[in-house]
Amino acid sequence: KYLVAINKPRDLLVHKSFIAGNIEEYAVQILRDQIGQRVYPIHILDRKTSGVLLFALNKEILKQLNDDFAKRKVFKKYIAVVRGFTPDEETIDYALTNENGRLQQALTHYKTLQKTELHIPFGKHQTSRYSLVEIYPETGRQHQLRKHFKHIFHPILGSRPHGCNKQNKLWLELFNLTAMLLHAGELHFLHPVTQNKIVLKAGIDSEFKKYNAVLKFDLQEYD
Repeated sequence: KYLVAINKPRDLLVHKSFIAGNIEEYAVQILRDQIGQRVYPIHILDRKTSGVLLFALNKEILKQLNDDFAKRKVFKKYIAVVRGFTPDEETIDYALTNENGRLQQALTHYKTLQKTELHIPFGKHQTSRYSLVEIYPETGRQHQLRKHFKHIFHPILGSRPHGCNKQNKLWLELFNLTAMLLHAGELHFLHPVTQNKIVLKAGIDSEFKKYNAVLKFDLQEYD
């Protein structure tokens, strides 16, 4: 009655953008046509990011949940594959500049779930190391997760830009990786009308699974 959520496919824009003028389909348009009424995205996922995306069905609900996001009352959980072996847990507190040139506080918490080492030479190393991380962003700046993990020298695999170009080229040549291995898995919030706790979960897609066949992380919990 008030909200609708989807598991957004990667490579789908949320709404029209001047930087992608040749794209004809958007999540807002597809969802509007599916349910026969206007929808209002409450938050945004990057085009290359898959996962749970929440929409309001009227502007009052939109305003209320926008306020909850701004006040950091909404819990978000992502999973990603990053280059290298990350610490067990860490908080990335690193301000980011927005599109207007203004510096904004940005805070990301994460923990390392699994690590793997592949017999693929990379640079001066005889192997390639990767970590599967669970990420809990406290703020929601543009490209925050990509920028934060690049800042700590553990870029997200497949991120363009804000990734590792050499690593992305390696995976493109060996495994034809064109996806970014970042997925919005969960969203927790209080329903703006009933005040019940809502927990939304979105399973990983076939692209994530395809490249994980190489990495061999246990992703059963995120299926």
